[in-house]
Amino acid sequence: MSSQLLRRLFSYDEWANREVLGVLSQNQPAAIGSRKLLAHIIAAEWVWLDRLEGRPQSTPVWPDLTLEECRQHTDRLPRLWEDYLDRLSPAQLSSTISYKNTKGEGWTSVIEDVLLHVTTHSAYHRGQIALNLRAAGLQPAYTDYIHGVRQGLVK
Repeated sequence: MSSQLLRRLFSYDEWANREVLGVLSQNQPAAIGSRKLLAHIIAAEWVWLDRLEGRPQSTPVWPDLTLEECRQHTDRLPRLWEDYLDRLSPAQLSSTISYKNTKGEGWTSVIEDVLLHVTTHSAYHRGQIALNLRAAGLQPAYTDYIHGVRQGLVK
């Protein structure tokens, strides 16, 4: 996978998370469960960034964040991912990292796989958020990748 494609996927991730945040902000009382899923998306990104950079885990996997806290993290994380990708050489994409998962189990993963996982994990949970919002009679954010690309919203 090229560095350029990874950058587009992280650009998509940022745009889609902001779209979800906007819908949740407009429907706060009905979106509590969805807010928890968005907080989990954000936390998982921190967990993986910590692992990739060799730091101890800085946040729980299922934090209880307010929408304002979600917004703050959504403002900060994309710059950190961009900085990480800037420092990553093409050869490093195929190298591995070793880490412990949240159950304490040791694993080794290819960096490229981890980066793809971060973006697909987010998309998976945004799908759950859309389902929750529809079940509550609300209109979810339209966060399909191709929509973002067609509209020029993904760099």
